[in-house]
Amino acid sequence: MEAHGAGLRRVILLAFCIAGIWAAYIYQGVLQETLSTKRFGPDGERFEHLAFLNLAQSVVCLIWSFMMIKMWSSSSGGGAPWWSYWSAGITNTIGPAMGIEALKYISYPAQVLAKSSKMIPVMFMGSLVYGIRYTLPEYLCSFLVAGGVSTFALLKTSSKTISKLAHPNAPLGYGLCFLNLAFDGFTNATQDSLTARYPKTTAWDIMLGMNLWGTIYNMVYMFGWPYGMGYDAVQFCKQHPEAAWDILYYCLCGAVGQNFIFLTISRFGSLANTTITTTRKFVSIVVSSVLSGNPLSTKQWGSVAMVFSGLSYQIFLKWRKLQKVQKKRKNN
Repeated sequence: MEAHGAGLRRVILLAFCIAGIWAAYIYQGVLQETLSTKRFGPDGERFEHLAFLNLAQSVVCLIWSFMMIKMWSSSSGGGAPWWSYWSAGITNTIGPAMGIEALKYISYPAQVLAKSSKMIPVMFMGSLVYGIRYTLPEYLCSFLVAGGVSTFALLKTSSKTISKLAHPNAPLGYGLCFLNLAFDGFTNATQDSLTARYPKTTAWDIMLGMNLWGTIYNMVYMFGWPYGMGYDAVQFCKQHPEAAWDILYYCLCGAVGQNFIFLTISRFGSLANTTITTTRKFVSIVVSSVLSGNPLSTKQWGSVAMVFSGLSYQIFLKWRKLQKVQKKRKNN
């Protein structure tokens, strides 16, 4: 009976994590697309300073992680020092900024699908930095994801979607997404290196260190000179308070989402988190298409299916590998 109760509590907690991740990031995706396409005020001005979202997100997540460490962390030190995150902080600052900037040139569903191919630069960085060798099935997953993204990118975007974009230019948009993924690959490799060197590093420590450097770099970039982009963004928010509220909601969604992600990883492992975030991306595409009144074509859905077939196969491979490791531990 006690085991049954513990199992039920785990199921309820997992459902809670799934609901939290989906709600936070799907709504954040809606807000991100709204900020990139919405017209504010009687003059119909667009919020052109999308990179400002990066700074706002870093500040909110920095405050959030500091609060979580003070309230919940029982660590007595020994984690990675704050200065060790400086290099990952650079790529983690530039990468998301490029991803957000890409929304000026491609639609949100296209960006979500392109960013689903994150496994490709991660594999590349893993081979380059750590000399990791991958299996044929893992390369097959990459082929399915890359092929689906490429096909989706080559399909013509509707005139309705193009009219919502500030400066439609698909090649530039996908190029920014690729650079975003490449920087993410380096960021993940550096974080893995830090946790390997400092085993006592907690998820909140990583979140604090990354967002601390992200805030520093973004502050310099946004306000480091008299005519920095940050001044224009602040002035726009003063003139259009509605945009400021959208930005705040966007940042809070990101902070809440990171909270549920860290909770999932700590209680259920990274495989469960990968499964949840993968399915969330699919739902994001559906929600965005419905809300924009621009449903995907049959060929586009075929590309989506190709990408998520590759991602699902990747999850299966990770699950099978985990089962083998656990079985080996039991035998020993």
